[in-house]
Amino acid sequence: MPSITEEMIKRVKETRAKTERVFDGNFLHVDRDTITTASGLTRTREFIRHPGASVIVALFDDQSVLLEFQWRQPCERAFWELPAGKLDPKEEPAVCARRELKEETGYEAEHWYYLGRIHNAIGYSDEHLEFFLATGLKAGDRHLDEGECLEVFRVSFKELLEMALNGEITDVKTLVGVFWLEKYLKGAICPQAC
Repeated sequence: MPSITEEMIKRVKETRAKTERVFDGNFLHVDRDTITTASGLTRTREFIRHPGASVIVALFDDQSVLLEFQWRQPCERAFWELPAGKLDPKEEPAVCARRELKEETGYEAEHWYYLGRIHNAIGYSDEHLEFFLATGLKAGDRHLDEGECLEVFRVSFKELLEMALNGEITDVKTLVGVFWLEKYLKGAICPQAC
């Protein structure tokens, strides 16, 4: 793998001259930056500002996993997804993960492990997702946000993998979570306890 050098960064870096807020929503914002490319051209870049989110791979002792089934209006359909939720202002990702697992599924976990971070839409958003593995699960009451409608299912890892491979799961965060879970179950990664 090539090492990143200052010279490499210099050859691709864009320099921001100004930022204009185009849209200011409840939690999403759209900015337009005027930039100068590394080759000296002036261009604009429009993108979504997102606070980030936490994703939870909730793993039971029998290697089954919690999945959610919920409607996503931008695509006008329901999706299979891992539990996840956006960060509240100044909220730590691990705190968000614990809160979202409890709110959306009713489960709490005895053990938490940090799996990693992805930037899932780098061409048009600064959104980043922090992934956590939760084990030692205990059922409880869930507390959905007002207007939030989702179903929770427990599926075997084999079923989860088949759903990812046959196209039933198309959500990128869930596919990445399946990948990391597979590596964890094979002993290829040892996530950091948190």
